[in-house]
Amino acid sequence: MANRRKNNKAKEKETDWQERVVQIRRVTKVVKGGKKLSFRAIVVVGNEKGQVGVGVGKASDVIGAVRKGVADGKKHLVDVPLTKANSIPHPVNGAGGGAKVMMRPASPGTGVIAGGAVRTVLELAGVKNILAKQLGSGNPLNNARAATNALSSLRTFSEVAEERGIPLESLYA
Repeated sequence: MANRRKNNKAKEKETDWQERVVQIRRVTKVVKGGKKLSFRAIVVVGNEKGQVGVGVGKASDVIGAVRKGVADGKKHLVDVPLTKANSIPHPVNGAGGGAKVMMRPASPGTGVIAGGAVRTVLELAGVKNILAKQLGSGNPLNNARAATNALSSLRTFSEVAEERGIPLESLYA
């Protein structure tokens, strides 16, 4: 068991992408002949350097569903601007379905204070210090999508200064 885990870590180092399965569900479709079983996997893909994506895959077997979820996650990547403290630049809210997520930057040493799917998304994005709260829904897929929505709407100080057409130093005044 330990040997296999080492090999898996080596592969992750080569590809630089990490993937974590958030949820696997057995879903059924009622057809003329009875019930058709398949699996739905929610997968979060990230490189811990500011890129993260959430993917969903469906297949008749779990491994196929996870593989499709990883491919889908890589198609839906968002870039996350990280500060020197490995946090986010400013407080932000995100929404996905019925789920809302609130995120606030935290000082170094705080760690990732978040629950469920949001925690997975933040860890794979490379965020080390953050406060986050899931609001409205406990659905892992909608919470993961709300988290990526929040992270995608983040802006850096230099981007804001550029949009306003003023030098970066005058933002702090």
